[in-house]
Amino acid sequence: MDDVTIISWHNGLLDEVADEAIALLDEAADADGRAPVAERGLAALQRRGSAAVQAGQVRADVGGVEHFLARESGGALVGYAQVDTQIDSEGRLVAELAVRPTARTNGVGTALVRALVERAGLPEAPAEPMTGPNGPDTPAQDSLLIWSHSDHPAADRLAHRFGFRRARELRRMWIDLTEHPPAALQERSDVRIRPFVVGEDEEALVRVNHRAFSWHPEQGGMTVADVVEKENSDWFDPAGFLLAVDAEDRLLGFHWTKVHAAGEAASEAVGEVYVVGVDPDAQGRGLGGLLTQAGLRYLAGRGLSQTMLYVEADNPAAIRVYERLGFTHRDSDIQFGR
Repeated sequence: MDDVTIISWHNGLLDEVADEAIALLDEAADADGRAPVAERGLAALQRRGSAAVQAGQVRADVGGVEHFLARESGGALVGYAQVDTQIDSEGRLVAELAVRPTARTNGVGTALVRALVERAGLPEAPAEPMTGPNGPDTPAQDSLLIWSHSDHPAADRLAHRFGFRRARELRRMWIDLTEHPPAALQERSDVRIRPFVVGEDEEALVRVNHRAFSWHPEQGGMTVADVVEKENSDWFDPAGFLLAVDAEDRLLGFHWTKVHAAGEAASEAVGEVYVVGVDPDAQGRGLGGLLTQAGLRYLAGRGLSQTMLYVEADNPAAIRVYERLGFTHRDSDIQFGR
């Protein structure tokens, strides 16, 4: 590791450095078939901070985002890690990382994880090996979580070396809508499905989302500002953001769909069941199934045959519902904790 230097704790990156990091992430995604950093992390790299609160022109100079850079002695960027200090509702650091494909097996990943462990204030290795999330030597509360998208085998090796356990599995399930066409929606007198209206529905959405996902470490904390930021994304389409409302137009639940352009999730454009949420007071009325079918019908109407979704592996009831619709498990993202 003499030829690699870790430049630690950046809360903002110069434009050209952010571009370097994005290019490295693109190379890793091409090599692995999955993006190593999720949507939120990539958005942080792509947005610009406010010139009034930063010294110099930087990207990602926003609260809660930190960066670690690994460079060769000659200056080439060979590794990147990002830490989000705000996304987790329990206050844990959540990290993602990537190593340039041509620099792998040279200790870059090890150096990055070591820097993340140090950032979290943890010893390099725990005093006792951890056996699992319910084992007697598992800590009551992790302080650092690191994602491995698509369960990369190198991540398992690094996790073992630094004493991390598998804390969470997020499954990715897929459906072919030409083989499993969504059913026609049943007419109902107690609920109406309508598209999201920009500038009008944000506050109601955030309120219902918080109630529906109060238990979720990431989704439950969504704010109006988060919604507005997504409204400005290239992929946002209010026609595919479906709301279930009652006769007084009160929000009962929603299905936020997303379309990935060709080359992002697969060689062709792919739909996504992005978020389905139902107000707890409206549960038991079949709204989750109704909204899911409505969103799938919308995606099929866009001419998309492939659609995916993410679901927690420890939610067997939801998995069974999706399997009945025709979804099958393709791969998983693993969150390692310590």
